[in-house]
Amino acid sequence: MKFFDTSNLRGDIYGGVTAGVVALPLALAFGEASGAGPIAGLWGAIIVGFFSALFGGTGSQVSGPTGPMIVVFASMFASLHGNLPLIFAAVVLAGLLQIAFGVMKLGQYIRLVPYPVISGFMSGIGCIIIALQLARIFGHEPEERGTIPALQAVPDAIMDPNFAALTLGVTTLVLIFKWPTNWSKFVPGPLAALVIGTLLSLVLAGVPILGDIPTGFPAFMMPSITQDTLTIIVEAALILAVLGAIDSLLTSLVADNMTRTRHDSNRELIGQGIGNAVAGFFGAIPGAGATMRTVVNIRTGGKTKISGMVHALLLVAVVMSLAPLAERIPHAVLAGILVKVGYDIIDFSYLKHAHKGPRWDLALMMLVLGLTVFVDLITAVLVGVVLAALAFVKMLADDQLLALGARNPRAVTPEERTLIDKLGDRVVLFEFSGPLSFGAAADLGHHVRGLVPKEAHAMILDFSRLTFVDVSAARAVDTIASDARLSNTALYVTGMRDDIRATLRGLDVDNSLLDDNNYENRIDSLRAAVASIVDKP
Repeated sequence: MKFFDTSNLRGDIYGGVTAGVVALPLALAFGEASGAGPIAGLWGAIIVGFFSALFGGTGSQVSGPTGPMIVVFASMFASLHGNLPLIFAAVVLAGLLQIAFGVMKLGQYIRLVPYPVISGFMSGIGCIIIALQLARIFGHEPEERGTIPALQAVPDAIMDPNFAALTLGVTTLVLIFKWPTNWSKFVPGPLAALVIGTLLSLVLAGVPILGDIPTGFPAFMMPSITQDTLTIIVEAALILAVLGAIDSLLTSLVADNMTRTRHDSNRELIGQGIGNAVAGFFGAIPGAGATMRTVVNIRTGGKTKISGMVHALLLVAVVMSLAPLAERIPHAVLAGILVKVGYDIIDFSYLKHAHKGPRWDLALMMLVLGLTVFVDLITAVLVGVVLAALAFVKMLADDQLLALGARNPRAVTPEERTLIDKLGDRVVLFEFSGPLSFGAAADLGHHVRGLVPKEAHAMILDFSRLTFVDVSAARAVDTIASDARLSNTALYVTGMRDDIRATLRGLDVDNSLLDDNNYENRIDSLRAAVASIVDKP
């Protein structure tokens, strides 16, 4: 494959320019919300957008600051008290971790996070973004950073509003939510709200504005880490890296569905890591694959990495020429834009239909949402993934135990059916299937004991459909064999694969499973049982 594919150059240029126009107000708003300033948001969109497109594995993806990344970055910014060398050390480390994820080919595993966890996590982030902006719409700045202080500031802001700022905030929300879709082809709603809101602020007195914005290229910043801040920097970097990876790979899946292509997840992680590492060295906020900007890029013709690079170059031109004009942008306008961003992140499509799906998934989604908003992001994801994994293991274990029923073996031949009927309750047949793991191991021995009638003389264990056995399950099978031996019940084993046999032998299970009465197929074990029990003189 060519590194640069120029076959769609016209579409890539148009798509990149359009994505850049959409990214401009969002980058300014994200930069302001992060604490690092609007110019840091613009340079984050430029640097992450350019390098992730150049080295990434999703041709049509547009990257830059996103809501989830800004929530983590803003929290870290507050925790480190605005110490820029420490803050951007975490950004550089996050980028290096993403590169490591890609080199170690972890992309396929990062995407295994269950949908309810992702939905609750993203919805929680959307709620956080909205909560952080509510007081700003009323013209007030929360005294402390964080979700709880921001919510506590809302009642006072409502009781004592800055009416000029409130007018601009409400106008921005109306424009963004009601902007006609067909107009968005020419002027995106957020950009229109940014321009109109800024123009209105010129005739309104007392509106808080961004103020001085530096121009020119950003200066190189040498990150630093101290022993006292090592833990918080590493933790923040890990959260940024994992969150950025998940955010980017989900956007890559959206791009794949729209373009009928397939992205390279590990290469995408390397590209995102390079972009974030470079951004950290120049005081730019971190980013990830941005779904809305990627969709806009694809719909307006973008297909290859050229489009993402064009998007970044357009923003460079804006920074170099229009930065002084951005100084007049009101905080309330950017707050209104971010409220719409938060609203779009909340997974309303799932919430509308969640009551028709599994109740456990809905409960898990709401739990992760609550932990995201009121505790912290990493706790929310870890708890969500662990609970989802345990629920899946429990479901799989229940299915394994259900399939173990002694009276309903899989399809049998007429001869096997005759032999089973002839044996009656004197022989009980257990059929293991699929992977037998620790989930079923805890109840396996008890389940088998409950199914063995008192008059049983023999037990047949059919391993022919068993594909995997772990240590816990091997010990449970060993317990079944030991119980059979202690109760003088003959044991017949059939269909055991060589790798399963090697695992059991390595764990020193009951020799009756491995050496005595082993048969290649079930019909032979049934014949042996009949000869021993029924036909025995």
